[in-house]
Amino acid sequence: MTGPAERDATRKADHVRLASAQHAEPLPHDFDHVRPMNHPLSAGNRAAVDLAVHGRVLAWPVPLYINAMTGGTEHTGTINRALARAARETGVPIASGSTGILHREPAAVPSFRILREENPDGFVLANINANLSPEQARRSVEILEADALQVHLNPAQEIVMPEGDRDFTRWADNLAAIVEGVGVPVIAKEVGAGMSRGTVTALRALGVAAVDVSGRGGTDFTAIESDRRTDGGMPYLAHWGQSAVEGLLDAAGTDVDLLASGGLRHPLDAVRALALGALAVGVAGGFLRTLLTDGEPALIARIETWLSQIGDIMTLLGARTPAELRGTDLLLTGPVREFCELRGIDAGAYARRSGR
Repeated sequence: MTGPAERDATRKADHVRLASAQHAEPLPHDFDHVRPMNHPLSAGNRAAVDLAVHGRVLAWPVPLYINAMTGGTEHTGTINRALARAARETGVPIASGSTGILHREPAAVPSFRILREENPDGFVLANINANLSPEQARRSVEILEADALQVHLNPAQEIVMPEGDRDFTRWADNLAAIVEGVGVPVIAKEVGAGMSRGTVTALRALGVAAVDVSGRGGTDFTAIESDRRTDGGMPYLAHWGQSAVEGLLDAAGTDVDLLASGGLRHPLDAVRALALGALAVGVAGGFLRTLLTDGEPALIARIETWLSQIGDIMTLLGARTPAELRGTDLLLTGPVREFCELRGIDAGAYARRSGR
């Protein structure tokens, strides 16, 4: 009979294996229905582009970060070492996987601590679930010497997960206590099912510094957990929730820093998300697959290419900073336009933002 440590290790290994497999082929996505207008005489000077972002709380040198993935075992520690090196070499912030295991298995500490050891001067985010106490949250931050804390809100994943939580009624109160007691900015995030405007507004009231709308279209943890079940699973819950595009549109004007992740396939998707109001964009599964299939140098090269090409596309759109992309004219079509209509959002206004 296996113990908690063995079950944790198996679950972590399943997540890495199944998440990487999901990114073998790109899938259609709502980003395909966000089309920037081309204004040739408004293109800018590439040398004048500055990728730094400055939010209400967060200030990063680039609008791209490596989002939460893994940790807790020797194998995932090896992955985190390579991810940390990639972050160090490219200057992107990096988030750990869920650190809940640290509070059950002290032997897991090195697999997370490596993120700081290999990236001593970088921006590191610790990650926890919303059930941990403020004391445990502080401990996770201390172990990673983290600059900020991600708290993931993932009821769909938990419901499908065989060993997942089943009571989510205390999450809001506990999150408020974590914000009050952790000592670093707190970022609330989904894990691939998106956020609604009402949720973002409620999170702002709880004191979070930023919200990652983390929508469907990237790593699908409900599908992963369904595949791990022995009872046939719940495959009908795959693709549950809203996309990052829908989350950004729904949360516009909520007066909180918005981050976006979930299905970003290339630098154009990153620019689309920034133009929809994201302060920065996160990538997890796509970068993980590059690391596992092609190695650490390939991942570093891919991140550098993303940053360079984000700057190129900004030049094409006449934006000197990521914030200036929010004035880009965007044509919202297909299911994205339908979502806007159903939620009372003026899709046409996005096509006329620049006045050109």
